[in-house]
Order: sequence, then structure tokens, then C-alpha cells
Amino acid sequence: MGAIDELVAELARLPGIGPKTAQRLTFHLLQQPREQPERPAAALAAVAARVHPCPQCGNFTEADPCVVCADPGRDPAVLCVVEEASTVVAVERSTGFKGRYLVLGGRLSPLSGVGPEQLRVGLLKRRVGEGGVREVILATNPSLEGEATATYIQHLLQGTGVRVTRLARGLPVGGDLDYIDGLTLSHALAARQEVP
Repeated sequence: MGAIDELVAELARLPGIGPKTAQRLTFHLLQQPREQPERPAAALAAVAARVHPCPQCGNFTEADPCVVCADPGRDPAVLCVVEEASTVVAVERSTGFKGRYLVLGGRLSPLSGVGPEQLRVGLLKRRVGEGGVREVILATNPSLEGEATATYIQHLLQGTGVRVTRLARGLPVGGDLDYIDGLTLSHALAARQEVP
């Protein structure tokens, strides 16, 4: 396999990038001045060398602990459990959440061979077991795997005295009912509210 085919194959392994897009990106980089493709390569090497999961929450960081875990203004008693580190970025960008996080590193998916052992469930149990956690917010995706993960964690935490909550689910503002998936629509119907 030549260098071009190797790069196309590596880019195509990234989520959301198929073979055609990978090929287009490869040829775009080849048409640039030599230093242009070297910059993303250097950035990738730096990320690989310096970034690692935070030992307290699993979020990606260069520091120990991460910025969120080290922030004394955060409430350590409120723990938001998410599937991936990218969700931490989304929550931080869009809300005023002032608790801490626990990044599972995925979701339960028996068909893909992902069980509790492959996730940071042990870290969650340890954090709750150490005391000081008052509430665990389950912020997994509203997919079948996300729901299964949330249900598993909910059962895991029964009897610990910790309040377990789930993000509200429902219809997005500006959404068209014709394009809403069945699971979201059923949750929206179940959580309907009285009109004042």
C-alpha cells in the first residue's frame, strides 16, 4: 500500500468520514504547500503525547486533574454522567452547569462487545462510594444503547442514598413532528404538561 492509500485509509477510519471524503481530504492536503499538511500532523502528535483521560472524571486533559475537577467553584456533590468527552464540551458551552462530570468512555452495546467492564463504571462506583456525591445526573444519549446504559447505572446506584436523575427528554423547539423519532415522541407524550 502506498503513502496516499495509507493516508486515505487512516482518514476513512475517523467517524463521519467515508472513503470519498478521506480521498478528497488527502488530495487537498497534497495540493497545499509542504508546511500545511505538517501542521495537522504536528497537532495530532502533540495531542497523542500530552492529552490523557483525567483520573478523576475521564475527561480528556493535559493536566492532573482536569480544569473542571480542579475548579473549587464547582459542586462536587453533583455528578453529570456522560458517554463521551465531547458531551462535556457541549454541556459546558450551552448551560450553566456547575457540577462535575464522569465520562464513561462509551455506552453499553452488547452487540459491539461493549459491557460495563469497557466503561468507567468502576470509577463511578468509587466516586459515589467515597461519599460526598448527592446527585448523579444521567446524561446519556436517547438511543437504545444510551437508555440501556442509563438504566444499568440507575440499578447500580440503587441503595446508595444518591439521588439519580435523568435529563429531560422531549421535542426540540422548532422541530417538525413528522421528523421526530418514535422514542423521543413517546417520551414527550409521557412527560406532557398541563397548559395553564
